[in-house]
Amino acid sequence: MSRLAFARRWGRGATPYALGAPAVVWLIALFLIPLVVMLVKALETCSPITQACTMTWHWSEFSYVWHGSAQSIFTSLRFAAYATIIDVLLSFPIAYWIAFYGGRRKNFFLLMLLVPFFVSFVIRTIIWQFLLSSSGIILTVARDLHLVGADYHVLQTSGAVIAGLAYNYLPFTALPIFVALERIDKNLLDAARDLYSSKVEVFRRVIFPLARPGVFAAFLLTFIPAFGDYVNQQVLGGISNTMVGTVIQNYFLTFSNPTSGSALSAIVMGISLIAIVLGGIAIGARNLGDYV
Repeated sequence: MSRLAFARRWGRGATPYALGAPAVVWLIALFLIPLVVMLVKALETCSPITQACTMTWHWSEFSYVWHGSAQSIFTSLRFAAYATIIDVLLSFPIAYWIAFYGGRRKNFFLLMLLVPFFVSFVIRTIIWQFLLSSSGIILTVARDLHLVGADYHVLQTSGAVIAGLAYNYLPFTALPIFVALERIDKNLLDAARDLYSSKVEVFRRVIFPLARPGVFAAFLLTFIPAFGDYVNQQVLGGISNTMVGTVIQNYFLTFSNPTSGSALSAIVMGISLIAIVLGGIAIGARNLGDYV
């Protein structure tokens, strides 16, 4: 084999690796290294005065933060689960209509769905605070119509936090479901109708099974960030609705305790991985890799 032919063959084989190298470097620098640093910090002991840390391999820190933050963890799990269920129930009909009845205006309808989310996450949450406040337009109109009592309030409740989470993470649910529905071969639907299947049977036996990868992706993209969210809880919730993201933030920024913050972050990551596996089993994923 000549040198030129060898160089061309080597170049063709190396091209995929060269194209993927920037993404690999990005993941290593901004994901893998911070993850390793977090796990290392969880096993260190830091001085609260000098902030000097030494490796002591104290695994007891995980037990300490678990017992101190278990209630916040379960609160976050509950809020994230409710918000994810709400988003799936809202997003599926919207994505279904756009995918099958949107016609040539599908892109326009998707844009209209995403336009409100071009605004900052924090700003949108603060706007929700104004809307749901006791003097906001929603409760004011409800009181004028005698739908609620004069002392009724929404802010500082778990319902307000769940509503904020569901609103802020709605696009993370709608887009994967839409993509899954859009990829369904319409000939399969015609074949099912030719076999005298009703609309309900077509949906149950054809559309939903083929859309399950999108539903599972929507579950991941909604539940995981909602589980670690702290902005909605701080703006819309109260002290009794503290989520684990707020506890982690306080460990790092308020108490200057990176060890506890890192240990609790590792616990949250482990719970998230368990939730991914359980979600895949619940939705019928035979192989988790087929859905991620």
